[in-house]
Amino acid sequence: MKKVVITGGSGLLGPAVIQEFVNHSYEVINLDSKKPDNPLCPTIITDLTNLGEVFSGLAGADAVVHLAAIPVAYSHPNEVTFVNNVLSTYNVLEAAAQLGIKKAAITSSESSYGLVFSKQGLAPQYVPLDEDHPQLPEDSYGLSKIANEETAKAIHRRTGMQVVSMRLGNVITPEKYENFPSFIHKPLERKSILWSYIDARDAGAAYRCAVEKDGLGAVELNIANDDSSMDMTGEELMKAAFPEVTDFREPLDNYRTLFSNKKAKQLLGWEPQYSWRNEIKKILE
Repeated sequence: MKKVVITGGSGLLGPAVIQEFVNHSYEVINLDSKKPDNPLCPTIITDLTNLGEVFSGLAGADAVVHLAAIPVAYSHPNEVTFVNNVLSTYNVLEAAAQLGIKKAAITSSESSYGLVFSKQGLAPQYVPLDEDHPQLPEDSYGLSKIANEETAKAIHRRTGMQVVSMRLGNVITPEKYENFPSFIHKPLERKSILWSYIDARDAGAAYRCAVEKDGLGAVELNIANDDSSMDMTGEELMKAAFPEVTDFREPLDNYRTLFSNKKAKQLLGWEPQYSWRNEIKKILE
């Protein structure tokens, strides 16, 4: 049985990621600053900004999945968000490298592209937005994610450790699908995330694939479900929210995500299994 340490397993996404690894017969340890509401594995209360505590928490692991972070911009003073997110990620990767751990997956964000928390109304340069799109954040949260991706590359160059940076879209746990009918015909409400979402269970599977695959080096991947979160075509959404954007790199006469997940599917062999369209039907039954 392989051992994986998951940081931030007590948060929104953590339980689904932990459950995914438990279901695939991993020994799982959760490092977090708080206990989870419904424990799925042992939890060690850990300050990830303390390198010594991180070393202790990662000892004996075969892989690490780093979820822990201040998860949004402007919930804390800017410098607090930046320091917490960058230092904790550095400590996790540095400790993992020193302990000889060969695989890591860290949590980056769609926010690194700059649209999500832009106060200037930043628009995408093209859609579907892929990993080559410029990252132009104004906020310390998005900036911290770029710094973390650079840390991942540096650790890989120095040690050869594989580090996959997962640029997550909007995380949706099953109970949140009941909210979808309230916005699926309101394109301006979720325009800053390009109407993307990622089911927490599909995200869990992506993290598992990221530590099971070999030869990925240091790579960044958009993680989103196959469809958008709206009952409108991509063409209708872009016309309503970003009429100035004309660089469409795929046909938009469908409901496919505008936050491209093609690279993740190709490199990880991962296929999202959940769609809000089917999950809504389950709630209504």
